[in-house]
Amino acid sequence: MHLTFVGKDPDSNPGGSPTVYRTDRGSWIVQGWIVTDPEALALMDVPEGETSVEIPDRMLQFLRLEAR
Repeated sequence: MHLTFVGKDPDSNPGGSPTVYRTDRGSWIVQGWIVTDPEALALMDVPEGETSVEIPDRMLQFLRLEAR
């Protein structure tokens, strides 16, 4: 898999997360905060081998395909 850096949250403290990458497989990789809230996890059906990450609204700008 080849990753292309798309954007990093300029307001993240400490720096480094969240970050968005585009793959050469037609998908996205989002680095974010691990969802650990038991109530939120109970509302999701996350299968074995998957996880959930949280990103702020300000990161959505990096997911617009037409901007790439």
